Amino acid sequence: MKQRLAQISLLVRDYDEAIQYYTSTLRFVLVEDTQLSETKRWVRIAPQGDSSFTLLLAKADGQQQQAFIGNQAGGRVFLFLYTDDFWRDYKAMTEQGVRFVREPATMPYGTVAVFEDLYGNLWDFIEPSQQP
Repeated sequence: MKQRLAQISLLVRDYDEAIQYYTSTLRFVLVEDTQLSETKRWVRIAPQGDSSFTLLLAKADGQQQQAFIGNQAGGRVFLFLYTDDFWRDYKAMTEQGVRFVREPATMPYGTVAVFEDLYGNLWDFIEPSQQP
């Protein structure tokens, strides 16, 4: 049997606001933006150079879902973004106004820092010691 994760839903306040942030600030690629109904879209983004796993930007529907925007992991790091050049991308991200909440550190597994996205979700930003 062969299985793989293909995508994960990320709750957002507004489709266009989220697309703007992830494509301009984090330099992700817009993979798909399909109108499904008057209020619902199928919006997928991926990091530069890898579209094998995507984030599905899901506009929160109702108060219950809206309450979880920016806190999908209960305050823990939620997503892990790998890079092949930590300092190049760290510099570019800070210049774009990305807020790092834990400064860069060298760990046995690589160079890592934690940033928060537009909504407050925490991400590990990592250049692994050995590329995956």
